[in-house]
Amino acid sequence: MKSFKLLKVSMIAVLLGVLSFAFIAAPERITVKGSDTMVILAQRWAEVYMKTNTSASIQVTGGGSGVGISALINGATDIANASRKMKNTEKEKLKARYNSLGVEVACAKDGITIYLNAANKIKELSIKQLGQIFRGEITNWKEVGGVDETIKLYGRENSSGTYVFFQENVVKGDYATSCQTLPGTAAVVNAVKKDVYGIGYGGAAYAEGIVICKVKKDDNSPAFVPTAETIKTGEYPITRYLYMYLRNRPTGETKKYIDWILSAEGQKLVVDMGYFPVK
Repeated sequence: MKSFKLLKVSMIAVLLGVLSFAFIAAPERITVKGSDTMVILAQRWAEVYMKTNTSASIQVTGGGSGVGISALINGATDIANASRKMKNTEKEKLKARYNSLGVEVACAKDGITIYLNAANKIKELSIKQLGQIFRGEITNWKEVGGVDETIKLYGRENSSGTYVFFQENVVKGDYATSCQTLPGTAAVVNAVKKDVYGIGYGGAAYAEGIVICKVKKDDNSPAFVPTAETIKTGEYPITRYLYMYLRNRPTGETKKYIDWILSAEGQKLVVDMGYFPVK
């Protein structure tokens, strides 16, 4: 009976030890949601970070900047990725629920890239021309020096930060009703790749299998494509920051993760993935 009691005590001690170890070793879960422009970068950050930081479990999903910010406000994500700044109305909703205007972290730069089909003879366009094209005021390629064919427009859905940024800084009005909205930058690229007369816009990191159109600020300015140098100098005229938003100042594993993203190692991945560093 004594030996049985000792065995029972030993088993309880072992079980408590296992439970204690499991509790200590359980990784801290961090959820990231939002910008489709940023999703491939955010997934890469998470993948590399978790390899050497087993104390973190990072889950990344897209859906668009607006979707990510809504999830942040609703408490459904820890970090919202956004390719545009948070709107004042969104900050007010955050404040009403959490008594905080949130924390903004600029984590990378991007040049919104104009995609053209490889067969298109157009090499450059001005901001004014792009605005006229996407507002539907210029509808034929011959009006900007191309062939006599109707321009086919491809863009993002209105929950996209890229949609909002491009509208505010280039379109400067309503998009043409003929603009076909697609759920993701990769879909825009794929559509333009298949359409000789197509034109689209999106993040620089997705520009594969198409021609990148040079962009100039006005008729008297030189035209540029987005590169590390033209983004740094501000010569490329459709440059933006990419952001992470949090409800409050980060602590614990989340702070450690964000600090790593802003470190030399994290910013090297920004470059490796086709984006541009903040520093």
